[in-house]
Amino acid sequence: MSDVQELIKEQVTKHPVVLYMKGTPQFPQCGFSAMAVQVLQASGVKELFTVNVLENPEIRQGIKEFARWPTIPQLYVGGEFIGGSDIMREMFESGELHKILDGAKQQL
Repeated sequence: MSDVQELIKEQVTKHPVVLYMKGTPQFPQCGFSAMAVQVLQASGVKELFTVNVLENPEIRQGIKEFARWPTIPQLYVGGEFIGGSDIMREMFESGELHKILDGAKQQL
């Protein structure tokens, strides 16, 4: 496994909620990343670890390979890949995202 894949694995397992996004939560660089941050804030996530993929082209490509998912943002909860912004929004609206996030809090 490459160094980038090891770094990504470490990030998603070390932190309970990880969002790979374009930009930062304060200054998202695309609408999908902005929506992902809004969904997580509305879900009550206080400890969010984010990775700005625009700062590191190797992580930008590596995260797509890691999850076998072609787009960014990507959400990981408890080390598990959840999905992108559309999936996050649908799970938020159905209440499923709250359950997953609550489960991650209990693991801490």
